[in-house]
Amino acid sequence: MGTRIGIAGIDGRMGRVLAEEAVAAGATLVGGIDRTGKGPQGAALFADIAALAAACDVVVDFTHASSVAGHAAAIAAAGTGWVLGTTGLSAEQEAAVTAASASAPVAYAPNFSPGVTLLMALAERMAAALPPEQYDAEIVEMHHRQKVDAPSGTAIGLGQAVARGRGQDFASVREAGREGHTGARRAGAIGFAALRGGQVVGEHTLLFASGDEHIALTHRAFDRRAFASGAIRAALWLKGRPPGLYTMRDVLGLV
Repeated sequence: MGTRIGIAGIDGRMGRVLAEEAVAAGATLVGGIDRTGKGPQGAALFADIAALAAACDVVVDFTHASSVAGHAAAIAAAGTGWVLGTTGLSAEQEAAVTAASASAPVAYAPNFSPGVTLLMALAERMAAALPPEQYDAEIVEMHHRQKVDAPSGTAIGLGQAVARGRGQDFASVREAGREGHTGARRAGAIGFAALRGGQVVGEHTLLFASGDEHIALTHRAFDRRAFASGAIRAALWLKGRPPGLYTMRDVLGLV
């Protein structure tokens, strides 16, 4: 039997693509849960996250930040693998994810696209080589009008990669939502701009700007399948792993 995968939010836009990718990868699609009480034709629906976790090797979860704490508790109790792509988590929700990883293998990433994962690795290396006193770092992202968190999880992940490369504390150098008379830009700051409109799947650009040159790294996603296929790849990799908190860099062998 292939890896038994369950999908949290199986009737959502991302959930349906995840279900298709799980089948295409040769996994066993056990079914899922969804607040609508519906799912793709032929997919089993479970009563709650605890029942789904008990029936699966790995649960793939791209739901809402408000669900994370409850899902984390159920995952920890079952010891089931958890691929978590939900963004916009609070410090308390992040702590719940970390706590769950003590009892279950958890792959948590702001973006499961292999391309974005490589982009973040490049961002960290470039940031280490480009002095913050000379090169300003700015991150611009755009998503569809329905997205509820800003900056996006991927944008924040890029900013964290830059901060790691520079040896900075991310929270102390993050600048978002500039408006009015803000004063001159702080040296070493990492700036963010979030655009929303239409049905853009996801666009991210990291710009290093000095007085002499600009260097830009850009990723554009045209289909959610890029994230879904990466998440299913992570689910297949996660099966049988010991408890711990993993990232997409672990899945790709970049660490």
